[in-house]
Amino acid sequence: MRRSLSRLSGVLRGLSRAFTLIELLVVIAIIAILIGLLLPAVQKVREAAARIRCQNNLKQIGIALHSYHDSVEMFPPGERMGWVGDPSWSWTDRGSWIVYTLPYLEQEGLYKAFQASGAIDYKQNIDINSAHPLGSVPRLKVLRCGGDDYDAEAAVTNYVGSMGPQCMAPGPCGMDPYESYCNQPPGWQSSPQHGNVFPANGSAQALRGMFNRTGCKVNMAAVKDGLSNTIMIGESLPAQHDHLVAGGASGMWWGGNTSGASHCSTIIPINYRTDSTVWCDPRSFQNWSVSWGFKSNHTNGANFLFGDGSVRFVQQNIDHLTYQKLGCRNDLLPVNLP
Repeated sequence: MRRSLSRLSGVLRGLSRAFTLIELLVVIAIIAILIGLLLPAVQKVREAAARIRCQNNLKQIGIALHSYHDSVEMFPPGERMGWVGDPSWSWTDRGSWIVYTLPYLEQEGLYKAFQASGAIDYKQNIDINSAHPLGSVPRLKVLRCGGDDYDAEAAVTNYVGSMGPQCMAPGPCGMDPYESYCNQPPGWQSSPQHGNVFPANGSAQALRGMFNRTGCKVNMAAVKDGLSNTIMIGESLPAQHDHLVAGGASGMWWGGNTSGASHCSTIIPINYRTDSTVWCDPRSFQNWSVSWGFKSNHTNGANFLFGDGSVRFVQQNIDHLTYQKLGCRNDLLPVNLP
């Protein structure tokens, strides 16, 4: 009996022995390794979720744009101002394409408020950015991508209408690194700078993409390359685009020129970063020739809404000529979809 008690006492003493320093370090190292293995998986899940949310937003926007087209037989103007030849024409903002699609985004009440104010009537000389006829206009969730870490409460948009391969010079300080792509390959119709094509009878052949800031409107029949082969809307980052960013006269999704809602050209590579705040820096957000491009915080590419309503993730390493063909609605050139 005494021998049994002695053995039991020895076992208990062994069980109650504290960890040595080496054993504790080994346990900590194992935990650190497990965390290191887990973090990339968690990050991938978050990235996938953010990408899916953005794609769902773009699908809703695509349905709204097609519903608008079904109603008026045209897509909305990218941004509406006065027209050349109209005595009231100016750079005064009269609403982005987002304003005109509000009724189809379950925001008819907000649209009617704009309509009642006169702010969306291009004959009315009302600057909806400076006059603020509605007071405080809300941030709309459908316009924000969860992958963008810019101010979540800012009334900006991550989704921008495509001008296609429009020329973008002159940029500040003469920095126009992608200008050579804007009229390529030979035979494409030349395009004016910054998409400044003016409407003629509601449309304009010189507009290479689907939207611009001076009021052009395009219908499905004008998309000669096919709706499934033509980019309509893509992602961008407000903090890296001087017209999208909040503050001053810019960065309000309802504005015309100053909202930036149709200010992206495909001559700029996908995800070209313009996060510098230094004037004349090659990556300055104020250099239109490089900042007015499609970009996202997703890994290796960005989401795009095509003319047929489909949403696709386009890799940033896409062949640059292929990207221009997808941006242009009427070059009549064959394209292999990415």
